Amino acid sequence: MNWTQERLAEKALVALTALKRLESERGLGVHEGTIDQVRRALEAAGILFIESGQGRGVMFLNETSDIQTRQDRGLGRVESS
Repeated sequence: MNWTQERLAEKALVALTALKRLESERGLGVHEGTIDQVRRALEAAGILFIESGQGRGVMFLNETSDIQTRQDRGLGRVESS
């Protein structure tokens, strides 16, 4: 989605420091509420979290995020069909 940490924190309504703790490879603790807010922000942007016997993953449900990212970058008008 090409979001910065700052943008994700803004969309999720969480502090940037909390998001950095969540993304840390050192396993720093974060509140469950922070994790839930980040998950909700990503789902609202069209991300589906998947878990099966074969593992975990994500799927983009639509291209809206990509279209918005292109427009944000000024890459011209994007038509959706």
